[in-house]
Amino acid sequence: KRTAMRRNRSPLLPIIIFFILLNALFLTGKNFLERSGFEQGVLIIRNLILFAATLVSFVFARQGLRSENPQAFVRSVYMSIMIKLFICVIAALIYIFLFRKDVNRAALFTCMGLYLIYTFIEVSVLTKMLKEKKNA
Repeated sequence: KRTAMRRNRSPLLPIIIFFILLNALFLTGKNFLERSGFEQGVLIIRNLILFAATLVSFVFARQGLRSENPQAFVRSVYMSIMIKLFICVIAALIYIFLFRKDVNRAALFTCMGLYLIYTFIEVSVLTKMLKEKKNA
């Protein structure tokens, strides 16, 4: 029963849950964030960008997973990580360019850490999908 339940569950569920929990934390912890030197709006927008970039990169990696060639999967995962990295770097550069003197560095560095967490979750989900594919 458990394996059937796991197969019916969306592989994106851990990413969606992480996104919702972070936004809930950012929205409810506004006073704490401001006292700690974080700008709430920057964190929420960057979290949305990271979530969207992760969804886009997940689609590319999932296509590689469907391939019979194991190297295609590895290439697709690397490509998906690079796509997400470029999206995040471009978003960060736009933010830095627009708010030169008012850049919230604490929020920007936190978003760099969030990039790593999103990437770890994405790769973990894809690895589990790969293992299930081999067992099927």
